[in-house]
Amino acid sequence: MIKRHIQTPIMHRAVEANGFVFFGGIIADDLTLDMAGQTRQVLDKLDNYLAEAGTDNKRIVTATAYVSDLNLKKGMNDVWTQWFDADHLPARATLGVADLGENVLLELVVTAVK
Repeated sequence: MIKRHIQTPIMHRAVEANGFVFFGGIIADDLTLDMAGQTRQVLDKLDNYLAEAGTDNKRIVTATAYVSDLNLKKGMNDVWTQWFDADHLPARATLGVADLGENVLLELVVTAVK
């Protein structure tokens, strides 16, 4: 069974299938913020999406962070390690991407267990 959550005009923010919840690319709303600020906003949005799908950040198993500049990764990591309990850090890949859109510093894709 597939269950979809949080529909937008182009996608669902979360899709459940076989005990997993897949979250599409999440970006910050305020693109004037620095990397730490955008990361906080992205994780706050993700927290709401996780709750909507009936799960939480302790059940995230994988994350892929797309960043516009790998030199800014420290700002993301500082917020990341505060948001996660050290015992529940997911497997993560961080990829540098030439163009995420104007002023987008981070886009996050996540998979969690229900």
